Amino acid sequence: MYKIFEPNKIFHFTSKAPKYVLVLFIVVLSIGLLEALILSPEDYKQSDAVRIMYVHVPAAWISLGIFSSLTLFSIFGFILKNKNFFLISKSLAPSGFVFTLIALVTGSIWGKPTWGTWWVWDARITSMLILALFYLMYLIVWRIYDFEEKVYKISTFISILGIINVPIIKYSVDWWNTLHQPASINILSESSIHSSMLYPLLMMTAAFALFSLLIFLMKYNTELIKIKNKGLDRL
Repeated sequence: MYKIFEPNKIFHFTSKAPKYVLVLFIVVLSIGLLEALILSPEDYKQSDAVRIMYVHVPAAWISLGIFSSLTLFSIFGFILKNKNFFLISKSLAPSGFVFTLIALVTGSIWGKPTWGTWWVWDARITSMLILALFYLMYLIVWRIYDFEEKVYKISTFISILGIINVPIIKYSVDWWNTLHQPASINILSESSIHSSMLYPLLMMTAAFALFSLLIFLMKYNTELIKIKNKGLDRL
């Protein structure tokens, strides 16, 4: 059953994927930037400052998505005793951490012209900062213990604690009185954002998702090479 998790077989596929993902990423990013910086309109209140949204929002979405995936794979790995799921989680974490930092920094830059300050202890901002700390703890645990047996329990515990924060980030603007505006995009109801801004936002989200996939594949392949060099036949 676990023959598909042999490093040689996995590496055969994942080693070829990055170059194709890179080409697709460049194409989608180019279209996204054209839409976001040139073709999309200014906001009637924020003027050109609104264009920060095309980096800030996708970064936040990808950050939350990666941590959710990381937690899911950690739980599967712990229950099924399959180290490959932990390897996937470990390889997802760096790009998730980077996108969390991007969301925090761009949010701060966006906040200056919009709110008049670089930082406030707003519920959404604070919960995103907490997510960054969970990412950091997760990465540090793997850095300290690597593939020792205790790392699987500790990293899974951190991810489960951290996932509690994800819905808090999502609904913080509804639960508390915050400076952040309510969600403009709703899956189950009509979105309030105009299509001229929605399409560039979705294109940039797709570009960021491809970039995170590219980083994941590079990290995952590096981990597989380490395992092969240790002489292990399977995970």
